Amino acid sequence: MNLENYFISQFSSRHIGDDGALIEGYVYSKDAFFENVHYKKNWLSYGQIAQRAMLVNISDAIAMNATPKYALLSVAMPKSMSKADMQELAEGFKSVAREFGIDIIGGDTISNTKLDITITIISKTDKALLRSGIREGYAFAYTGSLGKSAKELKKLFNLGKIHKKSKFIDIKLRQEFIKKSTRILKAGMDISDGLFSDLHKITSQNNIGIRFHKKIAKSVACSGEEYEMLVAFDKRDTKALKRRAVQTRTPLTIFGFATRSKYTNRCKAHHF
Repeated sequence: MNLENYFISQFSSRHIGDDGALIEGYVYSKDAFFENVHYKKNWLSYGQIAQRAMLVNISDAIAMNATPKYALLSVAMPKSMSKADMQELAEGFKSVAREFGIDIIGGDTISNTKLDITITIISKTDKALLRSGIREGYAFAYTGSLGKSAKELKKLFNLGKIHKKSKFIDIKLRQEFIKKSTRILKAGMDISDGLFSDLHKITSQNNIGIRFHKKIAKSVACSGEEYEMLVAFDKRDTKALKRRAVQTRTPLTIFGFATRSKYTNRCKAHHF
């Protein structure tokens, strides 16, 4: 057990275990976006930092088939930031909030040596998509293409530049595909720590393993911060799910099936 999972295991709430906490039709989710941990200041503008921080958090709501309604922002800012910098940061938050119909209802601001952001998203759902509920024989698939985020991150660490429309900056969430596929999908989660790492979470929670029928390179499957979807479904619904993928222009890769064996993740932990 890595240190992140060990710490989480110290808490026993029945609401822990999905992308957010589901309580009476509402989903509560929270993620941090810290300078020199999740990004470096020279990689992104203030507007892009705020937009990415919002999208990373909204991804958890989308993954649970929830509609984000409210946001609480906690922003720790260095004193070196000017009023113009603060305005650009604020506009980044507001632009994403407008796109998703989110009301920013408050939060906290403090002085800090660097720019650290924590966001709480409150969402509403009529039918939550959870990580549990997978049976033997169910199929696994992921949306989009994987591996680009790791390549772009490597380029940034090597002092290279990436396009403003690159996957690392311009995150595309799959809310339309999830909403149209609600009746078909049995379980799901967003891919934030890498396909293999997140596959370990979902298989462990369901006490199952996986039989791969499609080879996936480790460099692709260990790429974190992809914010695509990992989903499970009854293989009898394959044609129906593919139709919804086409309707929403969502690339879909079916790569394996649930088995009784145990799955072992071969990627390094991203957080600790």
